[in-house]
Amino acid sequence: MENTDILVSGAGIAGPALAYWLRRHGFNPVVVERAPGPRPGGQAVDLRGAGRTVIERMGLMERARALCVEQKGMALVDRRGKQIARMPVELFEGEGIVSEVEILRGDLADLLRQATDGVEYLYDDTITALAEDADGVTVHFENAPARRFHLVVGADGLHSVVRRLAFGPEEDHYRPIGGYHCWFTVHDPALARDLDSWFLMYNAPGGLVAAARPGRLPGEVKASLGFRSEPLTLDRRDGAAQHRLLAERFAGAGWEVERLLAQMATAEDFAFDSYGQIHLDHYARGRVVLLGDAGYSPSPLTGLGTSLALVGGYLLAGELAAAAGDFTAAFARYEEQMRPYVARAQELPPGGMNGYAPDTALMIRLRAASMRWMGRWPLRTVIAAQFAKAGDIVLPDYPLPARA
Repeated sequence: MENTDILVSGAGIAGPALAYWLRRHGFNPVVVERAPGPRPGGQAVDLRGAGRTVIERMGLMERARALCVEQKGMALVDRRGKQIARMPVELFEGEGIVSEVEILRGDLADLLRQATDGVEYLYDDTITALAEDADGVTVHFENAPARRFHLVVGADGLHSVVRRLAFGPEEDHYRPIGGYHCWFTVHDPALARDLDSWFLMYNAPGGLVAAARPGRLPGEVKASLGFRSEPLTLDRRDGAAQHRLLAERFAGAGWEVERLLAQMATAEDFAFDSYGQIHLDHYARGRVVLLGDAGYSPSPLTGLGTSLALVGGYLLAGELAAAAGDFTAAFARYEEQMRPYVARAQELPPGGMNGYAPDTALMIRLRAASMRWMGRWPLRTVIAAQFAKAGDIVLPDYPLPARA
């Protein structure tokens, strides 16, 4: 085995998943993460299709199910909070908008991190420069001394530092799809009771979307606000400006929006970003390779980001092992298998942003009507095909060393 020392940037979902499989195959991964420690909470993500298969092969499905968020399904509500359309979790055999296995992002990341026993994590740090030569990469960090690695993996999300350093400016690869969103946690026992274990979503004219879904802890609600928009000149690190923008956009929107806005201001995990995708001609350049949202973010509209992260980590580690560390051959094989899966996953649901955030009262009524028909032909076939993309790949069986 060659090229065994591998730096993985990002300790979200993709990074620890890759580190787990690299360790099992006999490599020596190190994970660097900008945050000062593991990030708890976060919004719910789903385990479906091939992503669920990867978790099962890791032997973590039982523990993942124990951390699941109880949800009956998704429902649209009107201005007064009355449910006007429902999609129960069992409608598409547990593979619908709300899947059978929903887990908070922080819980899944922590579960994966715990499974990477023996892997070194460098928290509160980030990569500032990469200097590649014939034998490896010298990596410079913001805080830690420079170190040498054979390979570097960017699993550091939509705004990847590794991608910027190795592949060029973000604007060369980022494609906005017409909107912005924020997500945060509120502690509101009354609202949590009103949800009754449903993921509730509300549309208001002007392309506004508000949503609230149950958290795992008593009284916990996971909230989000989204809106259609052309690209804005807004600093994504300026939380105060984002709060003002959201308050202005959603003023008088109806339903529980004012309640959510009031609690948003004090939420500890508030995050804001645009809806967009990453498109690259290649996932690797020299000794640097990208994984998950850093290389092929599908946007939250597809619901397939977690599946891509888990499957990508499994394939990248497996191909490196199959090639005995020959990264040129491994990266080519990884991309060959991932690219068709990514292409399907990046296809937006019917209507795209228009379907998610309709801008007129008429279009909002039509959206509710279409959801009521999702369980019937012909819409059922169309929607089922969208959800089936998560399993649209055959995962190879990579043999593990006996000591693993």
